[in-house]
Amino acid sequence: MRRWTMVGVLLLAAAQARAASFDPALVAAATKEGTVVWYSGLVVAQLLRPMTDAFEARFPGIKLQYARASNTDTTVKLLNEARAHRMQADVADVTSGNFALTDAGIFAPYRPAAARHYPDALKHKDGLWTASNLYFLGVAYNTNLVKPEEAPKTLADLLDPRWKGHMAWTAELAAQGPPGFVFNVLTTMGEEKGRAYLLRLAVQQPVSVAVSPRAVLDQVIAGEHWMGLMMYNHNAAASIGAGAPLANARVEPLVALFNIIGVIEGSPHPNAGKLLVEYILSDEGQQVMQRQDYLPADPNIPARIPELKPDGGHFAVTALTPEIAKEGLAKWISVYREVFR
Repeated sequence: MRRWTMVGVLLLAAAQARAASFDPALVAAATKEGTVVWYSGLVVAQLLRPMTDAFEARFPGIKLQYARASNTDTTVKLLNEARAHRMQADVADVTSGNFALTDAGIFAPYRPAAARHYPDALKHKDGLWTASNLYFLGVAYNTNLVKPEEAPKTLADLLDPRWKGHMAWTAELAAQGPPGFVFNVLTTMGEEKGRAYLLRLAVQQPVSVAVSPRAVLDQVIAGEHWMGLMMYNHNAAASIGAGAPLANARVEPLVALFNIIGVIEGSPHPNAGKLLVEYILSDEGQQVMQRQDYLPADPNIPARIPELKPDGGHFAVTALTPEIAKEGLAKWISVYREVFR
């Protein structure tokens, strides 16, 4: 029989009490619509299915349908639907390096009650999006191929000749890929020293793989590459927990991104969309994130492995917001193409 401590019972009761605070009028309107469609870049087995199960159990009159795709594919799909005036999605999420949807007016203004206590840095000033979960991207390595004492500890360590041809990253030209790495280096080292460093890193011939960062990590686990750059630390932790020969290297600063989520302008089920966003940002939804080894955006809910967040892991980060990405992404892509291709 499962034993509950008194603290656990009190926390569960408090969470249930807060969960019961969803606006009854919104719940009724969403239930009348009966369906909500969510475009997401989150991992299906790790998060989308558990979140769907939890949402449908909480609101049994509403069917949640999700479509998983990369940030780029999600963006293109939504822009095409907007041009055709046939929006299919009610809710969408992309990384904070994505500013195209905001610029195109895809997100509708909505300020979720569940996120009132979230830091302003995790909310759009006009209510177009809110952070649902945090990302920290760094270096992960295969422990069968790299000994812990040999693992890189600084960006300079990545220039060791032993790593030549054995590092990999996604080929996606987005904030979670090489352009985000370029941003981190130029921000950390400055323009002149940063470009000089990138030229030396290019000599190491990092392999660009036309798959997601998660899929690159799987290749590292399989031994196809010794090391992955711009790897999500929570993905690595989940694989480590499952017994994979993997470790996160403390190569600071890590790139800090977050997932932004919002309701879609002109969506077919607007009330159900708002309710889904409320749920994901609520204690209940954030605890689903926590249980599934995603990093909750809610400052009151820690990661299941506290060391994966800067305050618990005591690591430095370079924050990449939509505003920073809008200003610099084209430049980082240009630098990447100039240096690495």
